[in-house]
Order: sequence, then C-alpha cells, then structure tokens
Amino acid sequence: MRVLLDTVTFLWAVKTPERISKKAMAVLAEPQTVREISAVSVSEMAIKWAIGKLGISRSEVEEGVADLQLRVLPYNAMHAFRMFALPMHHADPFDRQIIAQAMVEEIPVVTADRVFHAYQGLKVIW
Repeated sequence: MRVLLDTVTFLWAVKTPERISKKAMAVLAEPQTVREISAVSVSEMAIKWAIGKLGISRSEVEEGVADLQLRVLPYNAMHAFRMFALPMHHADPFDRQIIAQAMVEEIPVVTADRVFHAYQGLKVIW
C-alpha cells in the first residue's frame, strides 16, 4: 500500500509522534507500506521556515524523510491540472495541491485534517 503524508502528519511524526492516531501509526508501521511525502510539503515547510512560521530546518526535514523512510513524490502537471476540478472545500493552497496529487496518484492521505474528507473519491487515513 502507498500512502501520502500531509505536511502536519510529517511534522508530528518527526516532533510529536504521540499525536498521530493509532490507526495511522499502524499503517505507517507496516513494513510493506510505501510512505511518501509530497514535494509540495517540502516547499511548504521551506517557505514557512523562511518567514519564521516553522521551527524545522532543511537538515531536520531531510533527516525526518530518511528516518521515516519516505519517498518524496514529485509534483507534476497532471497534479496541477487536477486542481481545476477540485471544489473549494479547502482554502489552503498547499493542502489543495496535496489533495489533487493524491487523487491523481489514487493513494490515501494520512491526515488529521477533517476537511480532506469533503473530497469525494479521496481516501483519508486517520
């Protein structure tokens, strides 16, 4: 099974893993699970770090990606074009990109964000 961690889930997994639900942790702990993080999440963290809204550095993000054995999923034109069909349930542009990416890739998103559930056809694990 492939799963896509949203940005907050990644941050919690690195800094406060006890905040992640038991169900999500069980999926992430499965040896056969392919754990991915979007390149969009990496960009989001870099931007928020640069403007002082996030206290995690590039080296900590790289270390977290390695420790959690995550693949970084590139964001491409197919993902971007999928956003044209997304209803405006979620206003956050980074989350909208992650949602579109997961829908195109047909993989569930590991997130505590309840708004993700509003997108028909998107599987959410929490």
